[in-house]
Amino acid sequence: MPSPVEAPAIRPFRVEFADADLKDLQARILHTRWPEKETVADRSQGPQLATMKELARYWVEEYDWRRCEAKLNSYPNFVTEIDGLDIHFIHVRSKHPEALPIVICHGWPYSVAALLKVIEPLTDPTAHGGRAEDAFHVVLPSMPGYGFSGKPTEPGWGPDRIGRAWAQLMQRLGYDRYVAQGGDWGSIVVDLMAAQEVEGLAGIHTNMPCVVPAGIDNLFQQNILGAANALENLPAGLSDEERAACEQLNFTWQHVTYALQQGSRPQALAGLADSPVFLAAWMLDLEANSLALISRAFAGSSESLTREDVLDNITLYWLTNTGVSSARLYAENRFSFFAAKGVRLPVAVSVFEDELHLPPRSWAEQAYPQLIHYNRLPAGGHYPAWEQPESFVDEVRTGLRSLR
Repeated sequence: MPSPVEAPAIRPFRVEFADADLKDLQARILHTRWPEKETVADRSQGPQLATMKELARYWVEEYDWRRCEAKLNSYPNFVTEIDGLDIHFIHVRSKHPEALPIVICHGWPYSVAALLKVIEPLTDPTAHGGRAEDAFHVVLPSMPGYGFSGKPTEPGWGPDRIGRAWAQLMQRLGYDRYVAQGGDWGSIVVDLMAAQEVEGLAGIHTNMPCVVPAGIDNLFQQNILGAANALENLPAGLSDEERAACEQLNFTWQHVTYALQQGSRPQALAGLADSPVFLAAWMLDLEANSLALISRAFAGSSESLTREDVLDNITLYWLTNTGVSSARLYAENRFSFFAAKGVRLPVAVSVFEDELHLPPRSWAEQAYPQLIHYNRLPAGGHYPAWEQPESFVDEVRTGLRSLR
């Protein structure tokens, strides 16, 4: 009788880069050949030259990667093989025995480094303004092609496959009942996990809900270049809130040129592997509100993001050489970014004020028949765990409380 196949081992992992890697990074920054100044007085042409020059100066003269490396290594890091690919993850168990397991999924251009602020409040709520019954066991995986995970060498690693891999990861860790949270790509991954009703998943929390009605979503995708007059062809009977969301979607679809490039010709972005300043500019130019916030940080403003926050994330991408490999996820994707996915499991929704669009509750109720939480937040943007960690933690606690 054949013996059962054992699951691949879970191996300890340590983040560690050689001094030579850091010296090479500094040398490349110092040898940047700069373009001329933009011809406009705003950020409409992308990250401004003054912002990028100050970022480069700070990166060479003041930034300390070893601080970030030590912070990453202060948490338990692991690697395990799933579906033929090494997957890196941080796994922090709460001291509270009744903690609810949660897998938190990042997106692009972010990483587990942008999620570190929420680990301790989620795992140790009594030390951070919460109750013992608010506790979570936290799992933070790096997506395939991102960070310290392996890089796919053949097509097929789309968000649906990633969702199945996360379900397998949670089972391997011994969690037979858990919840999932996501934003950006993570929101698509957790929506697909819920739509697939993967084993053990009790419900999800999302800060970029996939709720846009199919007809409206198709209209805006066809209008990416602005030639179809999508706003003039919206269905009748929309509320003022729904129409406002449509106007935001129209703007978003016409300003996601990075997504079009990464979705069609990611290998043309080879310069991301050669120039750290190009990598930084490309990552900063995600969307208008994030770029404005980051630009203010490098202009000396003290807000929700620091220069270290920004450079920790960019430096991780540089040292792991994942600029191009992470971009390929856009080429692998076969799902709409914003459309409803057919989710029937319980869903908690948090809408932060500076998100790409502000989906109304009416759309959330249509897309998620088991909507257990919906809240609009007055501050925060596309990556609230990074920008507004206290609000994010409170929303995760509150939104998923009924699933304990």
